[in-house]
Amino acid sequence: MFNAAEWLVTRHARATPQARAVTAIDLDGSVRTLSYADLDDAVHRFAAALVASGVRPEERLLLCMGDTPELLTAFLAGLRIGAVPVPVSTMLKPKDIALLARDSRARLVALSSEFTDLAPAVGGARDLADVVVLGAPELPEVDGARVRTWESFVAAGADVLGQVATPYPTVADSPAFWLYTSGTTGTPKGAMHRHGSLRDTAETYARDVLAIGPDDVTFSVAKFFFAYGLGNTMTFPFSVGASTVLDRSRPSPAGTARVLREFRPTLFFGGPTYFAALLAAGLPADTFAGVRACVSAGEAFPAALFERFTSTFGVEMLDGIGSTEMLHIFISGRPGRTRAGSTGEIVAGYEAKIVDDDGAPVPDGTPGHLYVRGDSAATGYWSRTEVTRRVFQGPWVRTGDTYVRSADGYYTSLGRTDDIIKAGGIWVSPTEVEERLRQHPDVTQVVVVSLPDADGLDKPVACAVLAPGSTTVPDDLVAFCRDGLAAFKRPRHVLVFDELPTTATGKLQRFRVRELALDRLSGAARADNMASGGPA
Repeated sequence: MFNAAEWLVTRHARATPQARAVTAIDLDGSVRTLSYADLDDAVHRFAAALVASGVRPEERLLLCMGDTPELLTAFLAGLRIGAVPVPVSTMLKPKDIALLARDSRARLVALSSEFTDLAPAVGGARDLADVVVLGAPELPEVDGARVRTWESFVAAGADVLGQVATPYPTVADSPAFWLYTSGTTGTPKGAMHRHGSLRDTAETYARDVLAIGPDDVTFSVAKFFFAYGLGNTMTFPFSVGASTVLDRSRPSPAGTARVLREFRPTLFFGGPTYFAALLAAGLPADTFAGVRACVSAGEAFPAALFERFTSTFGVEMLDGIGSTEMLHIFISGRPGRTRAGSTGEIVAGYEAKIVDDDGAPVPDGTPGHLYVRGDSAATGYWSRTEVTRRVFQGPWVRTGDTYVRSADGYYTSLGRTDDIIKAGGIWVSPTEVEERLRQHPDVTQVVVVSLPDADGLDKPVACAVLAPGSTTVPDDLVAFCRDGLAAFKRPRHVLVFDELPTTATGKLQRFRVRELALDRLSGAARADNMASGGPA
């Protein structure tokens, strides 16, 4: 028998009930704290409410919420009764959450107040019965579903608290939760994880690399709906009875500085794009004085940025690579032996291999396709048989990354194997962005490529051909994308060309388009520099 909610919270509520589990900062700046006893009680009450509402084991709970104690409560309560919580991105558009509600066959949707405008979009989903809203002044109308406040939903379960006193009899291999990833196709795919996967990541990365202990305090600007954020925010601290800081607001350098100053986290988690923003914000050199390690994942960390950040703030940076499919980091820098520009070494409990196009291992120093294996791997994608077979190959998982391994065991990223873009640590499908731009009446041809910004971080850039006589300008197209796509997907630049290079058979040559775009942007940067009096 193994129930992850019992292991993460209830055992600490019994052993150290008054130990702090959560410090939560709300949108208005107010602060709440919860002990393990408080959190365990909240989990039991929400679990009872789920039972009272008719949720059954393995039914899905779609959670679109800010990082709050209630989000953790709903997630853990779902695990406790054997249901399957599905935390999803808070950057979704209405059409996106509607798609996920249908695909997951969600029985319940929970929203925090800042995302209630998404509620009507899930109406009509065949299996949806309940929508629960946290903190909204007015309840939205949702076709075909009961809509209740968080408080009234929880109150309705008071009479069945006894039914959840003992957790549902799950085992380590029981279905636990899903995390959606767009992956390489742009189509959402639900990676299905087990109860035991949470313990696996805690006993590998958290133990082997972080050496986390009960006195640690974690703070992650990567939100809970990411596999990375879920581990940082919940799995790792709760695995050892430590505490976490939740900040419901959108991450900002000023907000981060406040958290670091007032709540003294010892482990800080972000991605290269955010670390670049912190560096650019001009924060005091002692900002990270209380942090024993910064952790980065989500995209490759450029060596120059790595060195500038660590030298400016004097804190150790542990870069790593993980994935939604593997749940957390499986290759990482280690305290005392990191290398700028390298992802690091294999984490204990995992194996990696680099192979050529035929699947044969390549020697050290030779680039190839990265595969990984470990107990935290997802069991597959929900209702995606073909792509499951392509990615999950026996015990090995195809990461889609090109890597090279040094003779002494350090792994270095050479980018994605396919055309997918990783911007700000989030996968962006060029196809989806291109399809949006093609909806503009003046766009006749478009290709979206990945180009490094001033910090060496990849961002989507669109290269378009416009209809003859068009008066549309690039800023118009950026705005058009902003209206129809999540913010992280919109191109950072739209470059207009008279034509785009193609093969003899008319297929677009993406590598040539990328070269043209890079030359165009480099030329613009040189012109700006000369105009400001700098060297050409």
